[in-house]
Amino acid sequence: MAYIEIKHLTKDYKKERGIFDISLEIEKGEVYGFVGINGAGKTTTIRHLMGFIKPDEGSVTIKGLDATKSSAEVKRYVSYIPGEINFPGNTSGEEFLKEQIYLSGRGSWNRAKELSELFQLDISANVHAMSKGMKQKTAIVSALASDADILIMDEPTTGLDPLMRDIFIDLLKEEQEKGKTIFMSSHIFQEVEEICDRVAVIQKGKIIEIVDIKKIRYNENKVYRMEFKSEADFKRFIGLGYQISKVKMEDLQVFVEIHDEQINELIQTLKDFDLVYFKEIKAHFEDYIAQVFKEEK
Repeated sequence: MAYIEIKHLTKDYKKERGIFDISLEIEKGEVYGFVGINGAGKTTTIRHLMGFIKPDEGSVTIKGLDATKSSAEVKRYVSYIPGEINFPGNTSGEEFLKEQIYLSGRGSWNRAKELSELFQLDISANVHAMSKGMKQKTAIVSALASDADILIMDEPTTGLDPLMRDIFIDLLKEEQEKGKTIFMSSHIFQEVEEICDRVAVIQKGKIIEIVDIKKIRYNENKVYRMEFKSEADFKRFIGLGYQISKVKMEDLQVFVEIHDEQINELIQTLKDFDLVYFKEIKAHFEDYIAQVFKEEK
């Protein structure tokens, strides 16, 4: 059984709103991304994982426990960062963090202090007076300091500046090395590509694609961009029969799609041509997703 298992999960809010027949399996130690536009169903799915919502159909299990029926027990293993942060009470950040560590029965105040310093978080501030970014940092510190086996996060980097986002990604990599299981939604494709093992794409409440990020990072099908010094060489190369995805006539540039096994052949061929440059165009998750959404229209 998968560490986190979602089976045929459905919550129908009518008028095509909700989630429909979602099935996902997240393995222990995996970092699993969840992407889609606003309103696609990411938060609804995550709230089912936390046991906040009862499904119309289907089920969610975490470590073999039903997320709805055994919600309190599931939370013994899970730290959660909500998409909309609204802290209870009227306490300082320090008091809130200490209370969360006490209530969860896990983690360390020393670790919370280390993380607060790392995120430049003023824990003396009242939680209600904090800016959106400060609240986000507080939620992150609380989740990471609790040392849970599973992290479930809904858009965790919202409100963070690029430097803080980089720090957060590095911390997630450390959590992954410790064997933690992470499920996170995000609208920032770069961070998903950098940290995740697999990514599910949701659109209009349905899973339309599950992507193995390794296949994008280490894609065997490459694209090379080359520019020729002369129009004669440019035209001669085009006539050789390589798979050309794009031509920029005014710049004498050609984009060639080619499999790894054919690259040596291409290099040998190009020895007979005078090139300005020859460069691989790296594939990115964002480009892949743009194509997926285009095909779904």
